[in-house]
Amino acid sequence: MLNSVLICGAGPTGLALANDLAMAGIDVVLIEKSEERSLAEPVFDGREIALTHKSTAILRRLGAWERLAADAVHPLTRTKVYNGQSPLALAFTPDANKGDQLGSMVSNCDIRRALFDCAAARANIKLMTGVSVGQVITTPTEGRITLGNGQCLSGPLVVAADSRFSALRSQLGIAARMYRLGKSMLVGRVGLDRDHCGIATEWFDHGQTLALLPLGPRIASAVVTLPDGQAAALADMDPRALGAELTRRFRRRFGTMEMLTPLHRYPLTISYAGRFAAARATLVGDAAVGMHPVTAHGFNLGLSGTARLAGLLRQAGDLGEASLLRRYEIGHRVATWPLYAATNAIVGLYTDERTTGRIARHMGLGAARVTPARRMISRLLMQAA
Repeated sequence: MLNSVLICGAGPTGLALANDLAMAGIDVVLIEKSEERSLAEPVFDGREIALTHKSTAILRRLGAWERLAADAVHPLTRTKVYNGQSPLALAFTPDANKGDQLGSMVSNCDIRRALFDCAAARANIKLMTGVSVGQVITTPTEGRITLGNGQCLSGPLVVAADSRFSALRSQLGIAARMYRLGKSMLVGRVGLDRDHCGIATEWFDHGQTLALLPLGPRIASAVVTLPDGQAAALADMDPRALGAELTRRFRRRFGTMEMLTPLHRYPLTISYAGRFAAARATLVGDAAVGMHPVTAHGFNLGLSGTARLAGLLRQAGDLGEASLLRRYEIGHRVATWPLYAATNAIVGLYTDERTTGRIARHMGLGAARVTPARRMISRLLMQAA
């Protein structure tokens, strides 16, 4: 265990990194406070992930894609963005060399299950579940972790994969910009009268943001973002009343909506770590960058970051060598900061209820409809560059 990479957090990015390193012959200890059963059979949590082609390729390489059931993967053919009641939409379509899809929709729980199944089958991944991380100390030569049960572990590298509220990040002395937005995202599956045709639709409406993400025929994920108090009240409605309320909010664009699952509520906080690495330690996933969900790229960025880190570690003699971690940090910052900043700018513009904000939105939507601008935005959002 002295030569094992210690990964704290067995969410999707922690599992992806563990699998990637194990495939390269690197021993891994994966530490998770949840019990193993919850990892092996994760419950549906309402979140549907829009996977880019790049993310799909990574999951294929890790062996996770083939573990997804055929009916768990849904094509995302186009995206349309509306501003308020304007009939004009900003549309994004696939590049000619990317086939007929922008990406694929897969439930978060299905991705987690597939990645866990891969990890459980690999002999050089040691799973330590049902145990918390107590203390983390790093030196120039090793990282040391004391678990909540008193057990001590050491290795050449400690990886924080424990969410945007990362306790490990704090112990490493790494500050993060944290913004609690005062809003919550509500997500749940609905049945539709009119089919979505594989198109994801988003409305930046006055006082709310709405999205409809395509799943099976006449089945979609409804996403509603509201101030915290309004979101809590909406989530507490009974299913029939809730279906009627979503039908009203979506202005019957898809006919009557019927709730197929409860709404899950997630208070929105975005974050960006001041550093992605420290002595013998590094951050991945939301511990490094906690994206706003509006562009649906939090997991995609986290997955590309784990692939970047694993690629560097495969070539390393010393798995925690400072210059190697610095290369990871620079690469991941270059990859994440433009999208993080652009996403926050989009959210700020399209949720500004002032007259000046509405005028700017109208002008911005018109400019973005010009082909070169639309292509540039599409490449950024779909990571096709």
